[in-house]
Amino acid sequence: MTIGEKIQTDIVVAMKAKDEHKLTTLRMVKSALRNKEIDKREKLTDAEEQQILTTLIKQRRESVESFTKGGRTELAEKEQAEIGMIEGYLPQAAGEAEIRQIVHGAIEYLQKDAGGVRPGPKDMGTMMTVTKQRIMASGLWADGKLVSDIVKAELAKQG
Repeated sequence: MTIGEKIQTDIVVAMKAKDEHKLTTLRMVKSALRNKEIDKREKLTDAEEQQILTTLIKQRRESVESFTKGGRTELAEKEQAEIGMIEGYLPQAAGEAEIRQIVHGAIEYLQKDAGGVRPGPKDMGTMMTVTKQRIMASGLWADGKLVSDIVKAELAKQG
């Protein structure tokens, strides 16, 4: 069952349970998926659906930060609840140790590819691309900011 199909099923459940907040959130997610599908003019892949959900989560996190700074805790809590609902549709989140292991594998791969030269901070873009592909291939999901922080820290290390 795809993410979109799960969301549709849960919309029906939320309607029957009269859970307005969950229903509104799920409809918003379904709308974002549907809009992307219309733009693309074909069915979305699992990776594309995950990317859309990741973007929606990122937007919510930025909103939480803004609302918290503005003293609007009730709105920040609402956004935080939406983040929790959306994350439930993503594959299992990779832990910091798993991400670090994947990053080390990506460094070794790029080092081998570059004739033994260890990638440095200037290779951040390439490293992020390889790391994200490896995370997706492992069937996991990871927060982009956490991945970026780990990659940055590992590239800053010498030898």
